[in-house]
Amino acid sequence: RLHGRAACFLQLGHLEDVVEDCTDALELEPRYVKALIRRAKAHEQLEDLDAALADLAKVLEIDPSLHAVRQDHKRLDAQIKEKNEKLKDEMMGKLKDLGNTVLGKFGLSLDNFKTVQDPNTGSYSISFQQ
Repeated sequence: RLHGRAACFLQLGHLEDVVEDCTDALELEPRYVKALIRRAKAHEQLEDLDAALADLAKVLEIDPSLHAVRQDHKRLDAQIKEKNEKLKDEMMGKLKDLGNTVLGKFGLSLDNFKTVQDPNTGSYSISFQQ
């Protein structure tokens, strides 16, 4: 019953209600694939991509033969990675501006420092260049 109402809410665009009803339905039946898929759609439309991806991963755990779900999972995973990369670039730009503000008082710039990422560990080494 909750899931049927969630389907109606999804059509009406009442996305928070979809999430709530599907969550309630999943408390009663944790392997309810349709509820997971509908909740994932609502999460995606609410721009909560991580929650949508988690729901789709759970669906694939339950039934790996659902190709449409697999495609949606792959698409969302790529969107999340792209979004995180943009956020990282934005954050690094702001940190660089802050660093240049501080280092500028000493006649330096972050351009004087070179960073190299170790592909094995992901850590960075920093060297000073004038």
